[in-house]
Amino acid sequence: MTNFVDACADAGARLVFFDNLYMYGPQTAPLSETTPLEPYGVKPAARVEATRIWMAASEAGRLKVAALRAPDFYGPGAPLSHLGDTAFGAIARGRRASFIGSPDTPHDFAYVPDCARAVVSLIDAPDDAYGQAWHVPCAPTRSPREILALGAAALGVAPRAIGLPPALVAPLGLFVPPLRELAEMRFQWDRPYRVDSSRFAARFWGDATPFEVGAPATALWFRDRAAAHPG
Repeated sequence: MTNFVDACADAGARLVFFDNLYMYGPQTAPLSETTPLEPYGVKPAARVEATRIWMAASEAGRLKVAALRAPDFYGPGAPLSHLGDTAFGAIARGRRASFIGSPDTPHDFAYVPDCARAVVSLIDAPDDAYGQAWHVPCAPTRSPREILALGAAALGVAPRAIGLPPALVAPLGLFVPPLRELAEMRFQWDRPYRVDSSRFAARFWGDATPFEVGAPATALWFRDRAAAHPG
């Protein structure tokens, strides 16, 4: 991050840094841009350090930078998201969707085209929008199962889903390496996960794509992908 900031400063370029929400750590209230940074585990600590680097450069007047933070994302072309291959991709292949945590726990998701729109909004914004963080607007909070059902309806199938209890992630990580990295992030799935994007909405826009639009589009993309690459 230091090299990235230095390069932008040397070039005199404004920086829009697209980030996640790991730096807030375990919380119970909706996450806002003023939520304190919490270096809880390796991944959150890395995000906290990156945040401090760009904030220090901004406060020192070395460059103009704005951070755009999004929760878990979903959408066409996003197979590695939490609602990607193991969720919409699974039902598109006639299989059962699987999640970390209960599929019935409310969780905010950002639609990929909305993320791109938010980036453009900041790129086009005047300088007073910089030197701070912003949250990408999300559709009203739903559970993964509810979102999956909207996509399954577009495919004409019944959604089937199973969740892995967060408490099992750490012990299973001893045998499944990908789960090992998720153990410290279980706070994203063991409680409702809500994001406050009202500040961005007040300054730019807040009409995030409804799940009634995004979920079917995502499911149909995965269906077409499965048809093009069977097996």
